[in-house]
Amino acid sequence: MTLFGGAILYLALLGAIAGVVSLVKPLRFLGIRTRKRGALVLLLGLVAFAVGVYLPVTETRVEVPRTRLDEFAPVFQFSEFHAVDIAASKERVDAAIREVRPEEIRFFKTLTSIRGIGNMANEGRPILESFVSGAFVLLADEPDREIVFGRGGGARGGRLLTAGEFKTFPPGLLVKIAMNFHIQEVDATHCRLTTETRVYAAGFHVLHGFATYWRMIYPGSSLIRSMWLRAIQRRAEAASDAGPGSSRRAARGA
Repeated sequence: MTLFGGAILYLALLGAIAGVVSLVKPLRFLGIRTRKRGALVLLLGLVAFAVGVYLPVTETRVEVPRTRLDEFAPVFQFSEFHAVDIAASKERVDAAIREVRPEEIRFFKTLTSIRGIGNMANEGRPILESFVSGAFVLLADEPDREIVFGRGGGARGGRLLTAGEFKTFPPGLLVKIAMNFHIQEVDATHCRLTTETRVYAAGFHVLHGFATYWRMIYPGSSLIRSMWLRAIQRRAEAASDAGPGSSRRAARGA
């Protein structure tokens, strides 16, 4: 539904823009030959956008918590999941999660700025450190296994939820965002790293307002997550290659 809704919203916006332009000068190459037809295209674009905004949103509930993320975000309407296999120990992977910097990810600053979170990650400073010392709070930290951080509060601003309050669902308008990095050890030198983002929004207009935002930023958000995992993979595997074992392998090769 996320990709489908996003496609509707973007096509609706393009149609509305074409309609607005055609009110001034009909875009004949698009088949809009008169201002009256331009007005019709604008109207259809606005209607299509409204359809994209109010598409149904389903709620997911985790019945049996298996991760720390499940504890802090057991109920959500929006989610995003990515995974990567890494040829490194869980200790190396954990260290890489904490050390990756924005400059290791191509276009990271540009993509996060488009999403409105560009000021959360500064060059020369680990991304995770910037996030949990800024707008996000650290919810759980189990070295070599899982890190969870999030942001929660009233949809209209005001006081943000603390880590201790994050599991609650206070009444009123609310948006809660939680994200994790979860390390699953395959063997001593291989791991599977996953990252998942979950969002819970309370209130009819808040829910559909966030749905509109989520559907439109999802392609960029997905790209950021994938590149972030790849940067962690590169750093962890490079650290593994540079470790004591690599020296022994080099000696044997000589």
